[in-house]
Amino acid sequence: MSIVGVAIIVFLLLVALTGRYWVPYPGDAGFTTHVEKRLTGPTRENVFGTDEYGRDIFTRTIWATQTTLIAGTVIVLVGGLIGIILGGIAGYFGGAINEVIMRVTDIFLTMPGIFLALAITAALGPSILHAMAALSITWWPGYCRLVQAQVLSIREEDYVEAARCVGAARPRIIFSHILPNCLSAIMVKASMDFGLAVLNLAALGFIGVGAQPPIPEWGAMISKGREFLPYGWWYSTFPGVAMFLTVFGFNMLGDGIRDLLDPRARR
Repeated sequence: MSIVGVAIIVFLLLVALTGRYWVPYPGDAGFTTHVEKRLTGPTRENVFGTDEYGRDIFTRTIWATQTTLIAGTVIVLVGGLIGIILGGIAGYFGGAINEVIMRVTDIFLTMPGIFLALAITAALGPSILHAMAALSITWWPGYCRLVQAQVLSIREEDYVEAARCVGAARPRIIFSHILPNCLSAIMVKASMDFGLAVLNLAALGFIGVGAQPPIPEWGAMISKGREFLPYGWWYSTFPGVAMFLTVFGFNMLGDGIRDLLDPRARR
């Protein structure tokens, strides 16, 4: 299944990188309209059907792949980087620094991330950039908690003590000796989190505070398509399938990385 996950992700990356060059109707990713083809079902010309403006859903679904993968990558990278730095500092120094950082982390963890992101996005204004920023802000506590626990166990290892004895600076010990040995756990969490980031981004788009027209985005497309479900099932179905494949692929990749890096889990 992990091989299936990797295959799905490679396929999605190829689509994201090259899709806009081979989609049949590039203009349909913008404001172009074809009223005469409004809400037409799947045909040879429009394999995924058309929306209420006659735009090709296949083109918009493919175009949205790049938007989603870029946004998911930014959310995981920014949130992960903040959490890794804070967790490393908290775990290594301990004491009052650890208490302050972890209590702030606990406060963030007590609030549902999607609601906090919704509040931030509503305050900043609806847009895909604001949705990415809001989710990044809510994403770091999980990494902070994970890295802090890892650092607490690693900082007493012999090679860390040896680095202290030869006079290595604390930042060098944290970033050169301790954090690299936390990478396996971070990689597993990041691969599993990517699918969750895609779902949360789609949720904000579904509510209407994420990507704004005419930018194609799966959550916004599903939200708009539900108005036409009785007679336009294709509108929401195909973006939903694309989102399912993305989340499924990254979840399978996370399982594969965990099995690769932790033989005990494989047994």
